[in-house]
Amino acid sequence: MELFLKSYHSIGQTTLGKLYRDGAFECYILEDVVREIPGKPVSDWKVPGKTAIPAGRYKVVITFSNRFKKPLPLLVDVPGFSGVRIHPGNTHQDTEGCLLPGTSCTATNVRGSRQAFTRLMAALTATTEDVWLTIERADQHS
Repeated sequence: MELFLKSYHSIGQTTLGKLYRDGAFECYILEDVVREIPGKPVSDWKVPGKTAIPAGRYKVVITFSNRFKKPLPLLVDVPGFSGVRIHPGNTHQDTEGCLLPGTSCTATNVRGSRQAFTRLMAALTATTEDVWLTIERADQHS
């Protein structure tokens, strides 16, 4: 399964994007603000707990989250980050580098997060394929 996240809007501490699953729109995604400086080490630009993860391609696995006390999607081998998950939430205050799904959005938050998460989680747990997530930022070109 291929997931593709294209961020398109940043304001304040929030970055919004659209997540596609196998080419079809799945949901909106809220992240922390993008601070990435391409070509520079993560340590040069990361503000712990307040920074979106770097653009790239990541394997997604379902593992048990000790913090949330349930199985959640985990992004594997994110440079300079650990424990990056997809989970419900509505604002940048609900994420520390994680991805928050929503059925709709405003300029600074997502709504319907639990509904969007439930639908995405069902698709992720139903597949027998490996799951990959590609993240592209608005100022990057494929």
